[in-house]
Amino acid sequence: MTALSFGAAGLGNLYTPITDAQAAAAVDHAWHAGIRYFDTAPHYGLGLSERRLGEALRDRDRSSYVISTKVGRLLEPVDEVRGDDLAEGGFAVPATHRRIWDFSADGVRRSIEASLGRLGTDHVDVVFLHDPDHHGEQAFREGYPALEKLRSEGVVGAIGAGMNQAEMLTRFVRDTDVDAVLCAGRYTLLDHTALAELLPTAIQRGASIVIGGVFNSGLLADPKPGARFDYTEAPPPLLERARALRALAERHGTTLRAAALAFPFGHPAVAGVLVGIHTPDQVDDAAAQFASEVPADFWREAREGGLLPPEVPVPVPVPSEVRGAGGVRGAGGVRGEGRPCRP
Repeated sequence: MTALSFGAAGLGNLYTPITDAQAAAAVDHAWHAGIRYFDTAPHYGLGLSERRLGEALRDRDRSSYVISTKVGRLLEPVDEVRGDDLAEGGFAVPATHRRIWDFSADGVRRSIEASLGRLGTDHVDVVFLHDPDHHGEQAFREGYPALEKLRSEGVVGAIGAGMNQAEMLTRFVRDTDVDAVLCAGRYTLLDHTALAELLPTAIQRGASIVIGGVFNSGLLADPKPGARFDYTEAPPPLLERARALRALAERHGTTLRAAALAFPFGHPAVAGVLVGIHTPDQVDDAAAQFASEVPADFWREAREGGLLPPEVPVPVPVPSEVRGAGGVRGAGGVRGEGRPCRP
């Protein structure tokens, strides 16, 4: 897994349509930037993201990159296509299928079989149970054991869960033998929920954490009036805090985006950050921000000014020659505070 990872929801036309050629160009750019971990899901564009990602990677050595996909939503064809998926799922694609929640053992196997076909591969490196918030008992009782069996059969490599909350992910790490979990939005410059239990439990259990949503839906990318935090308009106190962090970053010759990408790596449980990107320009920006140094004085002043709590671990800069998008170092030119970052 590379420390900077490609979140492929945008390849499924998230909110805005892109062409097959644009999707392929984004993956090519990511590859040349050193990114080798790509995350997708059937949910993303009703399978379009998986198909485009599989096609873009098809001519590359399968052992040289990592794909993760997800289970929990089966795609069922509809008899008649009426409109698009924007209102239902947020993707600008024809509503050719409906999503059926299913974390049963049979549903997990059917979902992976369909994903393998769309991706054009015979195995998936990582599979996450996708958003089982309201299906927890079935996910633990049926979905997780099915993934464990598929892992033992070699159909999938690592297994885990991906969610926008930390509490149930902590239960997965504590009570099962997951390899990794994907935690979106709950360990960022503005939200430290995962620090209470999830991250310490991951250290105790030897599980890795991938952090998604480091920009909290956009507020930490561009804190302007109307910016979103967790998919809704950011409340004024959070907007002001994000603006203060941006001003502090600029005083230290860096950017808020670079700080947001670097922040999770202050904790040694974090293996990588996942960024939603779907254009070459976005890839270039993410890679550049990720590779840039965030000065130690930025973190010190953020703590002293009350923008970060004193108990939150912060990154420590490392020499410029080991920065980059790959996994040879922590990430973003940082390592954990006083501790090495996991590869």
